[in-house]
Amino acid sequence: MASVSKAGDARHWAAINEASFVGGMRLLFWVCRVFGRWPFRVVLYPVLAWYVATQARARRASSGYLARVGAPHGFTGVLRHFGAFAEAILDKMLIWGGLFDLSKVTVHGDAPLLEMIKQGRGALLLCSHLGNLDLCRALSMRTPGLRITVLVHTRHAEAFNAMLGKLDPRSQLNLMQVTEMTPAMAMVLSERIERGEFVVIAGDRVPVASQPRVARVPFMGDTAAFPIGPYVMASVLGCPMYALFSTRQGDAYELHFERLRERVSLPRATRGAALAELAGEYAARLEHHARCAPLEWFNFYDFWQHTGSERPDAIH
Repeated sequence: MASVSKAGDARHWAAINEASFVGGMRLLFWVCRVFGRWPFRVVLYPVLAWYVATQARARRASSGYLARVGAPHGFTGVLRHFGAFAEAILDKMLIWGGLFDLSKVTVHGDAPLLEMIKQGRGALLLCSHLGNLDLCRALSMRTPGLRITVLVHTRHAEAFNAMLGKLDPRSQLNLMQVTEMTPAMAMVLSERIERGEFVVIAGDRVPVASQPRVARVPFMGDTAAFPIGPYVMASVLGCPMYALFSTRQGDAYELHFERLRERVSLPRATRGAALAELAGEYAARLEHHARCAPLEWFNFYDFWQHTGSERPDAIH
Protein backbone atom coordinates (compact mmCIF):
# COMPACT_ATOMS: atom_id res chain seq x y z
CA MET A 1 0.00 0.00 0.00
CA ALA A 2 1.30 3.44 -0.88
CA SER A 3 1.98 5.97 1.81
CA VAL A 4 3.26 9.51 1.78
CA SER A 5 5.93 10.58 4.22
CA LYS A 6 6.50 14.20 5.11
CA ALA A 7 9.64 13.65 7.16
CA GLY A 8 13.08 15.11 6.71
CA ASP A 9 14.00 16.80 3.45
CA ALA A 10 11.01 15.27 1.65
CA ARG A 11 8.65 18.13 2.43
CA HIS A 12 5.04 18.07 1.33
CA TRP A 13 4.41 20.61 -1.42
CA ALA A 14 1.92 22.57 0.71
CA ALA A 15 4.63 23.25 3.31
CA ILE A 16 6.66 25.22 0.76
CA ASN A 17 5.69 28.87 0.76
CA GLU A 18 5.65 29.75 -2.94
CA ALA A 19 4.65 33.30 -2.04
CA SER A 20 8.16 33.87 -0.69
CA PHE A 21 9.47 33.46 -4.24
CA VAL A 22 7.15 36.17 -5.54
CA GLY A 23 7.74 38.66 -2.73
CA GLY A 24 9.30 41.18 -5.14
CA MET A 25 6.85 40.65 -7.99
CA ARG A 26 4.91 43.81 -7.24
CA LEU A 27 8.00 45.90 -8.05
CA LEU A 28 8.82 43.78 -11.10
CA PHE A 29 5.22 44.12 -12.29
CA TRP A 30 5.64 47.89 -12.11
CA VAL A 31 8.90 47.64 -14.11
CA CYS A 32 7.11 45.65 -16.81
CA ARG A 33 4.16 48.04 -16.97
CA VAL A 34 6.38 51.11 -17.26
CA PHE A 35 9.36 49.87 -19.28
CA GLY A 36 8.30 46.61 -20.92
CA ARG A 37 9.09 42.91 -20.73
CA TRP A 38 12.82 42.99 -21.50
CA PRO A 39 13.64 45.54 -18.76
CA PHE A 40 11.59 43.29 -16.45
CA ARG A 41 13.89 40.38 -17.34
CA VAL A 42 17.02 42.48 -16.90
CA VAL A 43 15.95 43.27 -13.33
CA LEU A 44 14.61 39.76 -12.70
CA TYR A 45 17.58 37.52 -13.45
CA PRO A 46 20.07 38.91 -10.91
CA VAL A 47 17.39 38.36 -8.26
CA LEU A 48 16.75 34.84 -9.58
CA ALA A 49 20.46 34.04 -9.58
CA TRP A 50 20.66 34.94 -5.89
CA TYR A 51 17.51 32.92 -5.13
CA VAL A 52 18.71 29.81 -6.95
CA ALA A 53 22.13 30.05 -5.29
CA THR A 54 20.63 30.24 -1.78
CA GLN A 55 17.64 27.86 -2.04
CA ALA A 56 19.32 24.45 -2.11
CA ARG A 57 16.17 22.33 -1.79
CA ALA A 58 14.34 24.04 -4.65
CA ARG A 59 17.53 24.03 -6.76
CA ARG A 60 18.01 20.28 -6.31
CA ALA A 61 14.36 19.57 -7.08
CA SER A 62 14.46 21.64 -10.27
CA SER A 63 17.74 20.09 -11.40
CA GLY A 64 16.47 16.57 -10.72
CA TYR A 65 13.28 17.15 -12.68
CA LEU A 66 15.09 18.76 -15.63
CA ALA A 67 17.48 15.81 -15.78
CA ARG A 68 14.54 13.38 -15.92
CA VAL A 69 12.89 15.30 -18.73
CA GLY A 70 16.13 15.51 -20.71
CA ALA A 71 16.64 19.27 -20.40
CA PRO A 72 19.84 21.11 -19.35
CA HIS A 73 19.92 20.80 -15.55
CA GLY A 74 22.98 22.72 -14.44
CA PHE A 75 22.80 26.13 -12.74
CA THR A 76 21.83 27.86 -16.00
CA GLY A 77 19.07 25.34 -16.70
CA VAL A 78 17.68 25.73 -13.18
CA LEU A 79 17.86 29.52 -13.55
CA ARG A 80 15.83 29.31 -16.77
CA HIS A 81 13.30 27.04 -15.01
CA PHE A 82 12.77 29.59 -12.24
CA GLY A 83 12.72 32.31 -14.89
CA ALA A 84 9.81 30.57 -16.62
CA PHE A 85 8.01 30.44 -13.25
CA ALA A 86 8.55 34.17 -12.76
CA GLU A 87 7.28 34.86 -16.29
CA ALA A 88 4.14 32.83 -15.51
CA ILE A 89 3.59 34.82 -12.31
CA LEU A 90 4.00 38.05 -14.26
CA ASP A 91 1.46 36.82 -16.81
CA LYS A 92 -1.02 36.09 -14.00
CA MET A 93 -0.62 39.67 -12.81
CA LEU A 94 -0.96 41.03 -16.34
CA ILE A 95 -4.10 38.92 -16.89
CA TRP A 96 -5.85 40.20 -13.79
CA GLY A 97 -4.47 43.70 -14.34
CA GLY A 98 -6.19 43.76 -17.73
CA LEU A 99 -2.89 44.05 -19.58
CA PHE A 100 -2.55 40.60 -21.17
CA ASP A 101 -3.49 40.13 -24.81
CA LEU A 102 -5.77 37.07 -24.70
CA SER A 103 -5.60 36.84 -28.50
CA LYS A 104 -2.17 35.27 -27.94
CA VAL A 105 -3.88 32.17 -26.52
CA THR A 106 -4.59 29.27 -28.90
CA VAL A 107 -7.12 26.70 -27.67
CA HIS A 108 -7.13 23.07 -28.85
CA GLY A 109 -9.80 20.43 -28.30
CA ASP A 110 -12.46 22.69 -26.82
CA ALA A 111 -15.25 21.82 -29.29
CA PRO A 112 -16.79 19.06 -27.08
CA LEU A 113 -16.80 21.37 -24.08
CA LEU A 114 -18.47 24.19 -26.03
CA GLU A 115 -21.16 21.71 -27.07
CA MET A 116 -21.63 20.67 -23.44
CA ILE A 117 -22.07 24.32 -22.46
CA LYS A 118 -24.87 24.64 -25.04
CA GLN A 119 -26.50 21.51 -23.61
CA GLY A 120 -26.18 22.72 -20.02
CA ARG A 121 -23.93 19.80 -19.03
CA GLY A 122 -21.03 20.02 -16.62
CA ALA A 123 -17.72 18.16 -16.38
CA LEU A 124 -14.65 17.64 -14.25
CA LEU A 125 -11.41 19.17 -15.56
CA LEU A 126 -8.04 17.90 -14.36
CA CYS A 127 -5.48 20.68 -14.47
CA SER A 128 -1.80 20.60 -13.57
CA HIS A 129 0.98 22.94 -12.48
CA LEU A 130 2.05 23.18 -16.10
CA GLY A 131 1.88 26.66 -17.58
CA ASN A 132 -0.80 29.10 -16.50
CA LEU A 133 -4.27 28.01 -15.40
CA ASP A 134 -5.39 31.62 -14.92
CA LEU A 135 -5.62 31.91 -18.71
CA CYS A 136 -8.48 29.42 -18.69
CA ARG A 137 -10.22 31.30 -15.89
CA ALA A 138 -9.84 34.62 -17.70
CA LEU A 139 -11.04 33.17 -21.01
CA SER A 140 -14.06 31.64 -19.24
CA MET A 141 -15.28 35.15 -18.46
CA ARG A 142 -15.46 35.77 -22.21
CA THR A 143 -17.32 32.54 -23.03
CA PRO A 144 -21.09 32.91 -22.58
CA GLY A 145 -22.56 30.21 -20.38
CA LEU A 146 -19.22 28.88 -19.12
CA ARG A 147 -19.02 28.74 -15.34
CA ILE A 148 -16.08 27.15 -13.56
CA THR A 149 -15.11 26.40 -9.96
CA VAL A 150 -11.41 25.84 -9.25
CA LEU A 151 -10.61 23.69 -6.21
CA VAL A 152 -7.42 25.00 -4.61
CA HIS A 153 -5.21 24.77 -1.57
CA THR A 154 -3.97 28.36 -1.39
CA ARG A 155 -2.99 28.82 2.26
CA HIS A 156 0.69 28.57 1.28
CA ALA A 157 0.26 31.47 -1.20
CA GLU A 158 -2.18 33.82 0.48
CA ALA A 159 -0.04 36.93 -0.04
CA PHE A 160 0.20 36.38 -3.79
CA ASN A 161 -3.52 35.63 -4.16
CA ALA A 162 -4.32 38.77 -2.18
CA MET A 163 -2.15 40.70 -4.65
CA LEU A 164 -4.13 39.29 -7.58
CA GLY A 165 -7.34 40.18 -5.77
CA LYS A 166 -6.26 43.80 -5.61
CA LEU A 167 -5.62 43.81 -9.36
CA ASP A 168 -9.05 42.33 -10.08
CA PRO A 169 -11.49 41.03 -7.42
CA ARG A 170 -12.84 38.59 -10.01
CA SER A 171 -9.61 36.58 -9.65
CA GLN A 172 -11.00 35.23 -6.36
CA LEU A 173 -14.62 34.63 -7.38
CA ASN A 174 -14.44 31.06 -8.66
CA LEU A 175 -11.87 29.65 -6.24
CA MET A 176 -12.97 27.11 -3.63
CA GLN A 177 -10.59 26.32 -0.78
CA VAL A 178 -10.40 22.54 -0.27
CA THR A 179 -8.14 20.70 2.15
CA GLU A 180 -9.86 17.33 1.88
CA MET A 181 -12.97 16.00 0.18
CA THR A 182 -15.94 15.56 2.54
CA PRO A 183 -19.50 14.31 1.86
CA ALA A 184 -20.74 17.89 2.24
CA MET A 185 -18.22 19.15 -0.32
CA ALA A 186 -19.16 16.33 -2.69
CA MET A 187 -22.81 17.41 -2.47
CA VAL A 188 -21.90 21.03 -3.28
CA LEU A 189 -19.85 19.98 -6.29
CA SER A 190 -22.57 17.59 -7.49
CA GLU A 191 -25.08 20.44 -7.46
CA ARG A 192 -22.71 22.62 -9.49
CA ILE A 193 -22.12 19.89 -12.06
CA GLU A 194 -25.88 19.34 -12.36
CA ARG A 195 -26.25 23.08 -13.06
CA GLY A 196 -23.85 22.69 -15.99
CA GLU A 197 -20.74 24.07 -14.30
CA PHE A 198 -17.16 22.84 -14.75
CA VAL A 199 -15.16 21.86 -11.69
CA VAL A 200 -11.36 22.13 -11.97
CA ILE A 201 -9.01 20.15 -9.74
CA ALA A 202 -5.25 19.54 -9.88
CA GLY A 203 -4.21 16.04 -10.89
CA ASP A 204 -0.52 16.42 -10.01
CA ARG A 205 -0.55 17.28 -6.31
CA VAL A 206 -0.69 14.80 -3.40
CA PRO A 207 -3.70 15.74 -1.22
CA VAL A 208 -3.19 17.85 1.89
CA ALA A 209 -4.30 15.18 4.37
CA SER A 210 -2.81 12.99 7.08
CA GLN A 211 -3.50 9.83 5.07
CA PRO A 212 -3.59 10.92 1.41
CA ARG A 213 -4.95 8.42 -1.07
CA VAL A 214 -2.61 8.01 -4.02
CA ALA A 215 -1.62 5.68 -6.83
CA ARG A 216 2.00 5.09 -7.72
CA VAL A 217 2.32 5.06 -11.50
CA PRO A 218 5.11 5.33 -14.10
CA PHE A 219 6.25 8.90 -14.66
CA MET A 220 9.38 10.06 -16.45
CA GLY A 221 11.31 6.83 -16.04
CA ASP A 222 10.34 6.17 -12.43
CA THR A 223 7.20 5.85 -10.34
CA ALA A 224 5.53 8.75 -8.57
CA ALA A 225 2.50 9.30 -6.36
CA PHE A 226 -0.56 10.81 -8.05
CA PRO A 227 -3.85 11.56 -6.29
CA ILE A 228 -6.82 9.27 -6.92
CA GLY A 229 -9.36 11.74 -5.51
CA PRO A 230 -10.24 13.31 -8.89
CA TYR A 231 -11.22 9.92 -10.35
CA VAL A 232 -13.26 8.95 -7.30
CA MET A 233 -14.95 12.34 -7.53
CA ALA A 234 -15.70 11.88 -11.24
CA SER A 235 -17.26 8.47 -10.59
CA VAL A 236 -19.45 9.90 -7.80
CA LEU A 237 -20.48 12.92 -9.86
CA GLY A 238 -21.19 10.75 -12.92
CA CYS A 239 -19.84 13.36 -15.31
CA PRO A 240 -17.30 13.46 -18.16
CA MET A 241 -13.67 14.02 -17.20
CA TYR A 242 -11.22 16.07 -19.26
CA ALA A 243 -7.56 16.99 -18.83
CA LEU A 244 -6.44 20.59 -19.28
CA PHE A 245 -2.85 21.49 -20.10
CA SER A 246 -1.38 24.96 -20.59
CA THR A 247 2.04 25.70 -22.06
CA ARG A 248 3.87 28.89 -22.99
CA GLN A 249 5.31 29.04 -26.49
CA GLY A 250 7.45 32.15 -26.82
CA ASP A 251 5.20 35.07 -25.91
CA ALA A 252 2.03 33.08 -26.61
CA TYR A 253 0.18 30.27 -24.85
CA GLU A 254 -1.56 27.08 -25.89
CA LEU A 255 -4.43 25.45 -24.02
CA HIS A 256 -5.12 21.77 -24.67
CA PHE A 257 -8.32 20.00 -23.62
CA GLU A 258 -8.24 16.20 -23.80
CA ARG A 259 -11.09 13.84 -22.93
CA LEU A 260 -10.06 11.16 -20.44
CA ARG A 261 -13.44 9.50 -19.87
CA GLU A 262 -17.05 10.16 -20.83
CA ARG A 263 -17.93 8.51 -17.55
CA VAL A 264 -15.69 7.02 -14.86
CA SER A 265 -16.61 3.54 -13.66
CA LEU A 266 -14.95 1.96 -10.63
CA PRO A 267 -16.09 -1.68 -10.26
CA ARG A 268 -15.75 -2.83 -6.65
CA ALA A 269 -13.74 -5.93 -7.56
CA THR A 270 -11.15 -4.05 -9.63
CA ARG A 271 -11.37 -0.59 -8.07
CA GLY A 272 -7.67 -0.29 -7.24
CA ALA A 273 -6.56 -1.33 -10.70
CA ALA A 274 -9.09 1.02 -12.33
CA LEU A 275 -7.86 3.98 -10.26
CA ALA A 276 -4.23 3.18 -11.05
CA GLU A 277 -5.08 2.96 -14.76
CA LEU A 278 -6.74 6.39 -14.71
CA ALA A 279 -3.88 7.99 -12.77
CA GLY A 280 -1.40 6.35 -15.14
CA GLU A 281 -3.16 7.70 -18.24
CA TYR A 282 -3.18 11.20 -16.79
CA ALA A 283 0.50 10.94 -15.78
CA ALA A 284 1.39 9.86 -19.32
CA ARG A 285 -0.36 12.88 -20.83
CA LEU A 286 1.27 15.22 -18.31
CA GLU A 287 4.65 13.75 -19.17
CA HIS A 288 3.97 14.29 -22.88
CA HIS A 289 3.15 17.97 -22.44
CA ALA A 290 5.96 18.54 -19.93
CA ARG A 291 8.47 17.09 -22.38
CA CYS A 292 7.11 19.44 -25.06
CA ALA A 293 7.64 22.43 -22.74
CA PRO A 294 10.04 21.23 -20.01
CA LEU A 295 10.49 24.62 -18.33
CA GLU A 296 6.74 25.04 -17.87
CA TRP A 297 6.10 22.40 -15.16
CA PHE A 298 6.41 24.26 -11.87
CA ASN A 299 7.12 21.71 -9.13
CA PHE A 300 10.00 22.96 -7.01
CA TYR A 301 10.05 20.02 -4.63
CA ASP A 302 11.02 16.39 -5.15
CA PHE A 303 7.98 14.95 -6.92
CA TRP A 304 9.49 11.45 -6.74
CA GLN A 305 10.42 11.72 -3.06
CA HIS A 306 8.05 8.93 -1.99
CA THR A 307 9.06 6.41 -4.64
CA GLY A 308 10.17 3.16 -3.06
CA SER A 309 9.71 -0.54 -3.59
CA GLU A 310 5.92 -0.44 -3.77
CA ARG A 311 4.14 -1.73 -6.83
CA PRO A 312 3.37 0.99 -9.40
CA ASP A 313 -0.37 0.37 -9.06
CA ALA A 314 -0.46 0.40 -5.27
CA ILE A 315 -3.34 2.33 -3.73
CA HIS A 316 -3.37 3.75 -0.22
